[in-house]
Amino acid sequence: MTAISTGKPAPGARLAPVSIGRRIKDRAVQALVYLAFALALIPLLSVLWTVIVNGAKRLDPTFFQFSMNAVGGRDAGGGAYHAILGTLQQVLITSVISVPIAVLTAIYLVEYAGNGRLGKAISFTVDVMTGIPSIVAGLFVLALWLLTLGFGFSGFAGALALTILMIPTVVRASEEMLKLVPNELREASYALGVPRWRTILFVVLPTALTGMITGIMLAVARVMGETAPLLLTIFFTKAINGNAFSGPQGSLPTFIWEQAKDPNQTSIDRAWTGALVLILIIMLLNLAARLVAGRRRPAGR
Repeated sequence: MTAISTGKPAPGARLAPVSIGRRIKDRAVQALVYLAFALALIPLLSVLWTVIVNGAKRLDPTFFQFSMNAVGGRDAGGGAYHAILGTLQQVLITSVISVPIAVLTAIYLVEYAGNGRLGKAISFTVDVMTGIPSIVAGLFVLALWLLTLGFGFSGFAGALALTILMIPTVVRASEEMLKLVPNELREASYALGVPRWRTILFVVLPTALTGMITGIMLAVARVMGETAPLLLTIFFTKAINGNAFSGPQGSLPTFIWEQAKDPNQTSIDRAWTGALVLILIIMLLNLAARLVAGRRRPAGR
């Protein structure tokens, strides 16, 4: 009877030694990878170190408790409370609008569209939106929402501009994560008689949840630092405005821009601190998203 080869070495068999040339090549490539990683870290660490050193000068309770209302460029004190409040509200509104639309779009493209014309048209539109400059999104909202429809400057107008920038990023990230879900999971669910919508909701989405949340947070990090569309839609104010649907509203990007263009050192210090706070907020949001994704991870993963 002919033995069937399994492709695995028999127990006790001696493996052929790896040649010296292959070991040298492997070590060389490994060293190049580590070198490339170190070179990529240099600018990142340099930027973080610069922001931390310069931003720590004004990182005090006053910065988080007061606004810049009635505070001049040379005056000591003042804070970014109005800007932090505006940024959080604008990003929250942007996420509430963008995430459901983007995730549903990604689900349609992966689970339903196939090679249909509508799916190709949607995919092409998402690709086009991905390359839209941020200032163009601001000009679009300015022309449609403010000039054509007659609404005034507001945090909501800024959120609409950020929505245009956030949707394509979340769509692409969610689409790639959904494609990574093994088809065997879907087929096993269908074999048990589970409808497609329940399979997507209770099998596909939980499996891809961690990666999707990462993509969403990357999109949030991108839009949270946008300045040009906000200058065109929320205008600028030094006072506290807790109503994102009425009147000009502050934001951290516009706060940093306004303070940095002032030649006074006190204003520049405030700008550095605003940049540091923006980075810290993004890091905290990423950490919170990771914790939520970790708790909701399916058992056995």
